[in-house]
Amino acid sequence: MGIAVSNEGSLSSRAADFSLRESLLVWLASAIVFGVAVSAVTGYTRLVDSFADNSAYIAVAAAIQKWDFQSVFVKHFWGLSYFIAALSRITGLSDRSSLLVICWTSSLVAVVLAYRLWGGWIATAFSILNFDWYLRSFLGGSEPLFVALLFGSFLAIRRERWLLAALLAALATITRPLGIFLLAGIGLTLLWRHDWRRFALALTIALVIGALYIIPLVRYFHDPLATVHSYESTQSGSSLFGVPFYAIVKGTILYPAPLTNLLLTFGWIFLVLTAAVAMLATESFRSYARAHPPETIFAAPYLLSLYCYNYPYWARGNFPRFAIPILPFVFLALWRWIPKDRRILWALTPVTAVLAAGSAVGIRNVMHLIHR
Repeated sequence: MGIAVSNEGSLSSRAADFSLRESLLVWLASAIVFGVAVSAVTGYTRLVDSFADNSAYIAVAAAIQKWDFQSVFVKHFWGLSYFIAALSRITGLSDRSSLLVICWTSSLVAVVLAYRLWGGWIATAFSILNFDWYLRSFLGGSEPLFVALLFGSFLAIRRERWLLAALLAALATITRPLGIFLLAGIGLTLLWRHDWRRFALALTIALVIGALYIIPLVRYFHDPLATVHSYESTQSGSSLFGVPFYAIVKGTILYPAPLTNLLLTFGWIFLVLTAAVAMLATESFRSYARAHPPETIFAAPYLLSLYCYNYPYWARGNFPRFAIPILPFVFLALWRWIPKDRRILWALTPVTAVLAAGSAVGIRNVMHLIHR
């Protein structure tokens, strides 16, 4: 079956598709199972505090509220921290609670937007098949906010609301830097249409967001690209992107990992690579790409960047996390070969939620609990 796209890009196979309510029920069920599984092994809030880069995002959010960056270590982009600071100031919630509310809400919004863009099956599969999406949605990370802003921009583009699309894409870019590809897609599409007025306004919006973002970087760190340079400094000045597959292979050799981890990460590496081939080879996806040029302009360099990421320590191990924003395109490209029985995704929901929880708390801790 080919890919039939409606006015908002939904897949047309009603027999295979989920309703919006059903997609949201799957998301809710996965969240509950994940939370219960994590809490059975360790304290949920304690895990949130120590998870990934949460402490860095929260530290920057606290500095933003005080507007005092003297003790801040520049690490990662600050978009999520600005949202944390704003929500904390408005509601009185703690920074940690604000982080969780933003991630939970963004994850839910991303599923709703994915439903509007690509239909229920893809929205549901997107919400449960990637362990890293679970971790970032329910424990904290910048990916849920980035994806929600990204998908929101896609939908605004399809509805010809170009200025809103530019605003959301600019906010996505200060959250995770590869959002710049979508800004490029918006600008190039408007130029191709000779829509000079909207191009100028979209460019102005992007420049204003960018200028506001770099104000504290210039004032306190004397470097408007301090957050960009922080990525480079982690690898002693190595360039962010390099020869395709080189860092993936090098990282696999230099940093041994458990067999289960290797199987998981290389499974995603080969799945996304297979989808990239299908994107080029299938007329259905090429038709989709021609119908949605800004999405294509975003997805193509983003996809290439996954395999050219030049930091061996993260290139393989974090591949599934980096791939999150383009998973809908992967599912679209492989649509004709994907089994679409809804019962499969329902059956996978508790399984993937428990496995993701095990990944979060550590297999050794899980085995210790089982032994006890």
